[in-house]
Amino acid sequence: MHVRIRLFARLRELAGGSELSRQMPDGSSAGDLWQSLVSEFPALGDHTSSISLAVNQEYARPATVLRDGDEVAFLPPVSGGCDMSASVRNARGN
Repeated sequence: MHVRIRLFARLRELAGGSELSRQMPDGSSAGDLWQSLVSEFPALGDHTSSISLAVNQEYARPATVLRDGDEVAFLPPVSGGCDMSASVRNARGN
């Protein structure tokens, strides 16, 4: 089966592109696809425990079985934002 892959942020840098496509055996899971990418781009392996993934724009688990034509997105953890309690203190002049 043919699947489309989208990689974001650091993952995109490590793989050298944001969109890939791969042939996978029927019955493969999203986790199998990730392991295939790690085999091809070993540096991705450092992110295995922290990535999120989506299949066809819906958050999914690594055990999700893929179908021909699926789009699988791998997302690194998102950081940033602000500490709301600090913002409230600053707004109050504390």
